[in-house]
Amino acid sequence: MTMSARMRIKSCGLLALLFLSSATMLWLFWHHPLATGIATIAVLGGFGVLIRLARAMDTELADLEPGKQGA
Repeated sequence: MTMSARMRIKSCGLLALLFLSSATMLWLFWHHPLATGIATIAVLGGFGVLIRLARAMDTELADLEPGKQGA
């Protein structure tokens, strides 16, 4: 199977973005370990809160679908 040029560019762009992000995180952790650790925990905690909110909204919306409402 052949990859199109656009797909190869997207793949290389994604790899470059991931590499840049990883390199930045390593540099920050090397120079500012405590602040980087605290910021990482805060961001992951924020993602956790967003996941719980998304699940709560999803279940509320599923309850409002036609045919699932109480009589």
